[in-house]
Amino acid sequence: MRETTVGIGAGAQELTSELGTSDMVLNIGPQHPSTHGVLRLKLVLDGERIVAAEPVIGYMHRGAEKLFEARDYRQIIMLANRHDWLSAFANELGVALAVERMLGMEVPERAVWIRTMLAELNRVLNHLMFLGSYPLELGGITPVFHAFHSREELQHVLEEASGGRMHYMFNRVGGLKEDVPAGWLGRVRAAVAAVRSQLPVFEDLVLGNEIFRGRTAGVGVLSAEHVHAYGVSGPIARASGVDFDLRRDEPYLAYGELQDVLTVVTREEGDCLARFECLLEQTANSLDLADACLDRLAGLPAGPVNLRLPKVLKAPEGETYAWTENPLGINGYYLVSRGDKTPWRLKLRSASYNNIQALTELLPGTLVADMVAILGSMFFVVGDIDK
Repeated sequence: MRETTVGIGAGAQELTSELGTSDMVLNIGPQHPSTHGVLRLKLVLDGERIVAAEPVIGYMHRGAEKLFEARDYRQIIMLANRHDWLSAFANELGVALAVERMLGMEVPERAVWIRTMLAELNRVLNHLMFLGSYPLELGGITPVFHAFHSREELQHVLEEASGGRMHYMFNRVGGLKEDVPAGWLGRVRAAVAAVRSQLPVFEDLVLGNEIFRGRTAGVGVLSAEHVHAYGVSGPIARASGVDFDLRRDEPYLAYGELQDVLTVVTREEGDCLARFECLLEQTANSLDLADACLDRLAGLPAGPVNLRLPKVLKAPEGETYAWTENPLGINGYYLVSRGDKTPWRLKLRSASYNNIQALTELLPGTLVADMVAILGSMFFVVGDIDK
């Protein structure tokens, strides 16, 4: 058998063996613009059909886990919010929860509810990016303008509270950096209402489009068995019928008191269309959760949003594991302390790392023309893969 390697990007070479038949090995990336960053896919093709697929990762690896070991517990939050730049608040929240659990801290009630609301607003920001960019990858440019308009509504209020547009740095060990500005809750409620009013656009423009449905329905079907085998989580897993959400199944923050509002959106088809539908419905539910948090905060008396900490913060010797339902799936933080002011080890389990491995099962047997549709429906951030 003879294999011919064709390079799009780096690494093109020709591999020849003694037999006469020929398969094409196609490198997609690591510079291809449709892969949400620097990911490389090594595809073996038989004509236009994919025979085998291998995600090749590591092009963005920055060694975040080793950097954690050289920073104290206040500084590691800055590193943690950068690997998934669309979920910065949720990332830093997970680290803060792990350190607080190690220290046995009880965060003030006001901070718990503000954290919960901001986590849901961050989830909406994340999902809106994919709700706009996924149709763009399939040739539809209009939805991305609506998505970014809605994102700006939320970015304004998040920037007002935290001072940052992407890397908020609003969490602290023991609570939040500071209380929210006067009148801010009213502006958040207006922003949430504005975003909710725009969601029907995606129903009409995207889900109501026969070309979009033709490109996604029945394409890239991921079975529940493969979800479990690869540790896939988040909207991708729930689109395959795996009904699991940490906010409901192991509540943290204020989610235990929001069970009557929280809806875990699932589908059974497991295809690209089901993944998009889950993302859209989950966005609407996150807006409902944010409204519920606003209602609760309106009835809370004024009070602290953080705890006073010693000048040098040291965690006791031991270990803990905290996990959160991040926008893209389950994020886990395994923290080991030797009693110093820096972690001895902080292992990060990111959602995108596991989710992208399922491409080895999704892509074989499909056409090259469907590759971008499947790839985009996995809703990953490359920095979240490589860390």
